[in-house]
Amino acid sequence: MRAPRRAPRRCVLPPPARQKRCSTPEACAVRPPPARRNHGPRPTAAAKSSTPSAARAGTASCRACSAEAPCRHVRSLIRRLFPGAPPTIPDTPWAAACERLPWVAALDDARRQRLRTLSGAFLHDKTITPVAGLELDSEARVALAALCCLPLLEFGAQGLHGWSQLIVYPEAFRVNRSHLDAAGVMHEWEDELIGESWDSGPLVLSWADVQADIAEPDAGFCVAVHEMAHKIDVLDGLLDGTPPLPREWQRAWARDFQRSFDAFVERVDAGEEMPIDPYAAEAPEEFFAVCSEYHFSAPALLAEVLPDVAAHLVRFYGASPFATRDQKPGGNRTEKQAPPSSSDRPTLSSPR
Repeated sequence: MRAPRRAPRRCVLPPPARQKRCSTPEACAVRPPPARRNHGPRPTAAAKSSTPSAARAGTASCRACSAEAPCRHVRSLIRRLFPGAPPTIPDTPWAAACERLPWVAALDDARRQRLRTLSGAFLHDKTITPVAGLELDSEARVALAALCCLPLLEFGAQGLHGWSQLIVYPEAFRVNRSHLDAAGVMHEWEDELIGESWDSGPLVLSWADVQADIAEPDAGFCVAVHEMAHKIDVLDGLLDGTPPLPREWQRAWARDFQRSFDAFVERVDAGEEMPIDPYAAEAPEEFFAVCSEYHFSAPALLAEVLPDVAAHLVRFYGASPFATRDQKPGGNRTEKQAPPSSSDRPTLSSPR
């Protein structure tokens, strides 16, 4: 089992050494971190909350976002008024991305071309903002776009809706957190993060950790996939680990993910050493995002530990690029599954 190398995305229990009494009504309004939630049937669209997620970023991401906001809004308006077709990524940077990214190199020609089209749409619609002195050349930007679009190979470009900016830090970044406990004590601390996804705001990544994922593509980590899974998850207005799905599939997904999540949490709480990153036990949405990482980077391990979850993710994301990578010589090869039919693919307009 590989030791997790990612920085934690959230401090679940605030450090007791950094406390101060809540003395103002404004301070009392701070929301606590979200508790573990269940995968259950979705509420109707009218009942869904539009309240921002408590896992939103701190001041570091806010500053990067606000500094870019005026130009970004102008570009967004121009794109809405003159949509057109997204430009095709030139051959040279795309060839470099195919060579640089093992996931892309492992795709068949049809899926690689689909990823190229999605990546072109990403680069056309999203502003990539390097901060803290980081510089990204065209090949790095194409690589980021391709990584972010890997989870959209079957879902499609609708997975890019609702946000417009990718912020990239040179390495793990710090955000300020606060939590008011039941006794009225305000806890404040800093989190060191490698990635973050705002409900309707930017996606934030650590470039150092993206590069680490590329260097160890089968280690079970892919921060870009993790954060994009959150973006897909929240498309229906609720961040709960169940993306937009047709009704019958959503029910089966909720049942199987809930059962698998509960069993996983029980094993983690019992102190059992897990082959899957125990961060997946934080909440159903993190369970979905972490399992998405394993689908793309260690699918054989995911299928062994969480077979029901793995089956749903193959149906949702399509076959992992590494689906046959870990096959033993002489063993039975996993049959390549046909892509889902148009009626079976997840869609935002599916009845709930």
